[in-house]
Amino acid sequence: MATLEEMLGQIDDLEEELITLEQELVRIPSVNTGSMPTGNETPVCNYIRKWFLDDGIQSDILFRDPERGNIISRLEGTSGKTGLIFMSHTDVVPVEDETKWTYPPFSAEIHNGRIYGRGASDCKGLLTAQMMAMRVLKRNGIILKDSLALISGADEEHGGRYGFGWLAEKHPEVLDAPFAVNEGGGTPIEAAGALTYVLGVGEKGRLQVEIDIKGTSSHASVPWQGTNALYRLQKLLQRLEEYEPERDTSTSLFNYLSSFAIEHKPSASNIDEIILEQEENNPRFASMLKALSRMTITPTMISGGIKSNSVPEDIHLTCDVRTLPNQSEDYLRQELDSLIDGIPGIEYEIDYMAEPNSSEFETELMASLQTATQKALDRDDIQFVPAISTGFTDSRFTRPLGITTYGFSGSHPDDDPMLSRAHGTDESIGIKSLTSGAKIMLHLAYDLLAMK
Repeated sequence: MATLEEMLGQIDDLEEELITLEQELVRIPSVNTGSMPTGNETPVCNYIRKWFLDDGIQSDILFRDPERGNIISRLEGTSGKTGLIFMSHTDVVPVEDETKWTYPPFSAEIHNGRIYGRGASDCKGLLTAQMMAMRVLKRNGIILKDSLALISGADEEHGGRYGFGWLAEKHPEVLDAPFAVNEGGGTPIEAAGALTYVLGVGEKGRLQVEIDIKGTSSHASVPWQGTNALYRLQKLLQRLEEYEPERDTSTSLFNYLSSFAIEHKPSASNIDEIILEQEENNPRFASMLKALSRMTITPTMISGGIKSNSVPEDIHLTCDVRTLPNQSEDYLRQELDSLIDGIPGIEYEIDYMAEPNSSEFETELMASLQTATQKALDRDDIQFVPAISTGFTDSRFTRPLGITTYGFSGSHPDDDPMLSRAHGTDESIGIKSLTSGAKIMLHLAYDLLAMK
C-alpha cells in the first residue's frame, strides 16, 4: 500500500490527467441564469459519474428537476458513517459579453500556466482537485474508517433551491457528517515573513432589495404633464453611490491583523487608513478588509418604461445587500429609509437569500487542513487566520446542520489570486493551484479518515 508521501507524488505524475479533467468540466456550459430553464447541471453530473466509474467509485444523482442534478460520490468507510464531505457546485454564472474574452469562455484554453474559461475557478477548479484526490485514494486501495463523500450541487449561483438548499430540506441524510470543505476561502498572502491562508469560517448575510419607483405617465413630447420616475431613480442612485456605511471591525479576521504585519489595532475610526496602506502591495487583501468592515448596498438591475415616447411611471431597481453578522433586517430598513427619505413614490421589499453564518475556528478540521497545506507545499511557515466570506456559498446550508464547514480551495501561493476573476471576463485558474488543491484534499482526507 502506498504511503501518503507516495500518493502526493502521484498527484504530480497525474498533472496532465488533472488538467484534462478541469478542461472537460469547463467545456460543459452549465450556465445558471437564475430563471428556468437554466443550469443544465445534470450533464456535468453524468460526466463525473462516468469518470468515477472507471475506478469503481459509485455515484448517485439526486434532483428536484431532471436537468438540475446533484451528484453524490462516495468512498465507503468501515464504520458506515460519513467523516468528511468534499463540497462544490457545478453551475456557473452567465457570460455577459463573449467578445471581451481573450479566449472563448468555454474553450478551457491553456496560456501561461493557467486554464481559461467560465467556471474555471468558480467552482470547477475545486471540484477537479477533490475528484482527483478521491481517485488517488481509491487507486491505492486506502481503507477508510469513515466514508468520504463528494457532493457537487446545482444552483449555487442563484440560491441553492435546486441544490444544497433542496438537499438539506429533502435529503438531510446525505449531508450527515462532522466536517465539510467547500469554496469561499483559502486566499494565500505572503506577509511578515510567513505564508498566511485566510480560512473561510463563515459568510456575510445576503439580502435582495426590490425597489419600485413610481411616477406619472405622459407623452414624451409634453414631459411636464407627467412625473418621470427615472429622475427619482437618478436621485436614489446618486445617494447609493455616495452612501457611507457604518464601519465595523468586530468580525474574526480583525483580531489577526498582526499576522500581516499590521501594527495598529483596527477600529471603526482607523480601518480606512489601514486599508489604504494595504492597497498598493496587497490589493486583494485590502479589498477583503473593506468588504468585511461594512455593509454594502449595490444596485445591480434596472427595468422600466413601456415605450420610447412615453414618460415612464414605473421603474424597478434591484439591489444586492451584504450584511455583517451583527446587522439585522431592522438595521437595513433603517439605512434604506434614510436613503429614500425625501424622494416620493418609492417603496421596497426585502428578500433574504442567506443569513450570516459561521463555524468554530479552533477545530480538528482546521488543524488537519493546516498540516495538509504545509505538507502539500513543503513549507513549515504556514499559518491560518479565520475570516468570513464576502460572498455566500452553499456552506450556509451545512453550517446550520451542525457541520463544521470551511471555505478552502488550496490555491498555490505562486498563483496571482487577482487572475482568477471569478464571475468576470477571462476567468481562469492556475495549474499550480489545481495540483496544490488536489494534494491538500488528498492529505486532509487521509489524515481524517484513513485506517493507519
